[in-house]
Amino acid sequence: MQVYMVERTLKHISMDELSGAQAAAIDKAVEMTTSGEAIRYLRSTYVPGEGRCMCLFEANSENAVKRLNDKIQVPYDKVTSALDLTPAN
Repeated sequence: MQVYMVERTLKHISMDELSGAQAAAIDKAVEMTTSGEAIRYLRSTYVPGEGRCMCLFEANSENAVKRLNDKIQVPYDKVTSALDLTPAN
């Protein structure tokens, strides 16, 4: 599977709304995987001062990531292929 980054502009979002969006992404990824379309939410980084949020997903295609985000109705600016450089523990 490939890693994809979802870039969002979420100005004026509350922490409760942000938590809800994250939970929706996690739940939808589990649902889609159970239905046979492997996708996994990895993590997000939010920059409150700029209202920017970057979310990482693992999936077989960019379209799967777009479908997930369209289904949960959380706005996004773009989805791009990315490299996850988190060091292994």
